[in-house]
Amino acid sequence: MKSFLSFLFALVYFCFNAQQIYSKAYGSPNDTTVIFIHGGPSGNATLFEGTTAQKLADKGFYVIVYDRRGEGRSKDDHATMTFKESFEDLNQIYATYHLKKANILAHSFGGIIGTLFTKQFPEKVRSLTLAGALFSQQETYDHILKQAKEKFKNDPSLLQEIAEIENLSKNSAAYRKRCYEIASKMNFFTMPSPTPESKQLRQEYEAGEFYTTNFRNQESPLKFYKNESQNNLDNTSVLNEIKKSGIPIFAVYGKNDGIFSTKQLNDIKTIVGKNHFKAIDNCSHYLFVDQQDEFLQFMGENLK
Repeated sequence: MKSFLSFLFALVYFCFNAQQIYSKAYGSPNDTTVIFIHGGPSGNATLFEGTTAQKLADKGFYVIVYDRRGEGRSKDDHATMTFKESFEDLNQIYATYHLKKANILAHSFGGIIGTLFTKQFPEKVRSLTLAGALFSQQETYDHILKQAKEKFKNDPSLLQEIAEIENLSKNSAAYRKRCYEIASKMNFFTMPSPTPESKQLRQEYEAGEFYTTNFRNQESPLKFYKNESQNNLDNTSVLNEIKKSGIPIFAVYGKNDGIFSTKQLNDIKTIVGKNHFKAIDNCSHYLFVDQQDEFLQFMGENLK
């Protein structure tokens, strides 16, 4: 009786948690499976889902999108935002869609999660694609602040702001937040010369249902930095381990994604190999919107 009650409790607990995760699949389960991991903390998959998921499925992929627990449409006030929890969410996606192996497509901060998941569960990953994904976080922050000092060298107030950021703990939510705020002031996340196609994608997204569900939980970064000790990582060595294990790694970045230095782009190209790497012109952080056709072409050529 006791063991039965324990089993029943575990089942109820699993089902309760399963309800917390928003997910949706596009395409046929018979096609090559791709799981999209969104950025954050405080991100969601609405932009990718609203602009690109179905078009990637039309290329012959079974595309699964989801919002991590406590983020976006997966509302959960009790979420801790740790990597352990992120792995539980991702494993839940595997269970929900009856997957044994899948290709991981990881964007921005999702690259950290995708990389660590691949290291811990290599048997579940067919390939890892880093799309504008973080991999050496401190290098990114250092690059942002270095560029800001040069750009705002004649603005005493902004130089003072940069000095304040540099004096913050590098393992804090405030440090991360203020680095990215400075990056935004320099238009580091903005496509240099928007094309008619990219403008239309943005307009359609902002006029559609996915934009209305673009919930951003501002508590997510605070919880992440409070609960997760691994919060400022350099995954270069981890990526090299994954490559040596035989799991293919692909990387696609915007040449104008200002949060990455030229050195970082060269480093990731060296890790994955030049045949597995693409840098896209006139393209910033949200490359699947900025240059969608080239992004889809890269995915199709490498994962099919």
